[in-house]
Amino acid sequence: MSEKREHPNDPLHGVKLETMLTDLVEYYGWDDMACRIRINCFAKDPSVKSSLKFLRRTPWAKNKVEILYRHYLEVR
Repeated sequence: MSEKREHPNDPLHGVKLETMLTDLVEYYGWDDMACRIRINCFAKDPSVKSSLKFLRRTPWAKNKVEILYRHYLEVR
């Protein structure tokens, strides 16, 4: 279950983790993602499904993806 965002002006408000991950992988690719966020689910046999499973169970990793997604929204 996703946590409730505090403010509707939050750029992540209403954006699903799957959408974030898909957009980031499409923009950066798995190799660059693995360099930017050093977690094995991006480096070894990556897939959206396995990465989502890990990110949903690991708050610190999910936070890093959200930070990178905010940066992605600024530069695209």
